[in-house]
Amino acid sequence: MKSLLKFVALTVLGSPLLLANFVGALPSHKPFKHICPNRVSGEGRCHSHVVTDANGKPLASSTPPGSAYTPAQFHTAYNLPSTATVPQTIGIVVAYNSPTIENDLNVYSQQFGLPACTTANGCFTKVNQNGIQGSYPATDTGWALEMALDVEVAHAICPNCKIVLVEANSSSLNNLFTAVDTAVNMGATVISNSYGGGEFYNETFYDSHFNHPGVAFTVSSGDSGYGVEYPAASRFVTAVGGTTLKLNPDNTRQSETAWSGAGSGCSAYEPKPSFQSDTKCSKRTVADVSADADPNTGAAIYTATNSTGQASWFQVGGTSLSAPLIAGVYALSGNVRSTSYASYPYFHPSLLNDVTSGSNGSCGNYLCQAGSGYDGPTGLGTPNGTGGF
Repeated sequence: MKSLLKFVALTVLGSPLLLANFVGALPSHKPFKHICPNRVSGEGRCHSHVVTDANGKPLASSTPPGSAYTPAQFHTAYNLPSTATVPQTIGIVVAYNSPTIENDLNVYSQQFGLPACTTANGCFTKVNQNGIQGSYPATDTGWALEMALDVEVAHAICPNCKIVLVEANSSSLNNLFTAVDTAVNMGATVISNSYGGGEFYNETFYDSHFNHPGVAFTVSSGDSGYGVEYPAASRFVTAVGGTTLKLNPDNTRQSETAWSGAGSGCSAYEPKPSFQSDTKCSKRTVADVSADADPNTGAAIYTATNSTGQASWFQVGGTSLSAPLIAGVYALSGNVRSTSYASYPYFHPSLLNDVTSGSNGSCGNYLCQAGSGYDGPTGLGTPNGTGGF
């Protein structure tokens, strides 16, 4: 009865699909919670969620969780090549510092048989927001788990790509955007951003940070259901929504539905890009594409810098998972000559998996309800090889 009353109460509030954000939420589903604290004005919050026990404590283990997806499973499910023909440099933009991130990546790579990606072999570079190795920001355990998710998933999808990790001094958008500029200046051809904040009236002023033809920017669409965040709303980025990905026993894709937490909707301020033609939004519509994001079908992630105080494996999801996953797919495609990465999938929708069911809210149309063709929560769909990117 208590569970029923909880469901009814949330439905009355108009947010039945936020139920999964509460401990002990859906039957047969694991509870999960935000990794980063609630955002404040002028700051971005990471969009990761970690699976927890019934009391809200992150489930940590000495080995990868059995229900968490591995690099091989993502590659098989999305029909991806094992390596890039023309390796790229993937930029990862995060806030704060993880002093163990390089070793975390090394443990992850060894666990799943991936090539080493280290400072010594030239694959991994870590800098602060000004591009300097050293003088790193303060450590934050929430953002450290976000960082591990971003770096490890990007390496999982494109194992022979280089990684440039740029740590912003804080989660302020000004610092994060300075880090974006640094990633561009350091030669990243794909840059993943797994954070966002509420839209604001002069946000288009900041679009210049993402307007770099020949550089693909992926941005997570959000983690609180229907609603638009910035910088996912920028017309110069690929806004990445989220799905619940279910696999067959051979790890091929069985089904996908829209994840209830994925952000979507109609921007209040960004002009509509020429490559979008949906009818119920006169401005920029979010998202563009999508990938697995549901924490219950999340990725196995390792870090020694976390709230438990012990080096552990976790199961992590959110559109913070789908953004670096799509960044890795862009890098696999090797399409470094494109002048507008954000528009590219719109000219190749048949090369994506169309997601046609599920929703992230109650708006009454495709802006929150998945369906045939374009929709807000899942965009044009999920990867089926690299052709759509």
